[in-house]
Amino acid sequence: MSGDVVNLRQFRKQKARSDKEKAAEQNRIAFGRTKAEKTLTRALNEKAEKTLDQGRLERPDGERPDDAAD
Repeated sequence: MSGDVVNLRQFRKQKARSDKEKAAEQNRIAFGRTKAEKTLTRALNEKAEKTLDQGRLERPDGERPDDAAD
């Protein structure tokens, strides 16, 4: 009927370390991207913006759209 004797101070410290490691792992997954990955993402976003802006039709200042002329 005797179990292992556990030092509560050491148990609490080990549990805190384990919790901290779990949080660190989640942060590595969420925020851990290499500089190359960040640069690639930034370049792809800029290219997409340029492509979108190239197809934009601009009106001269002060001109209203045709349907709002009424």
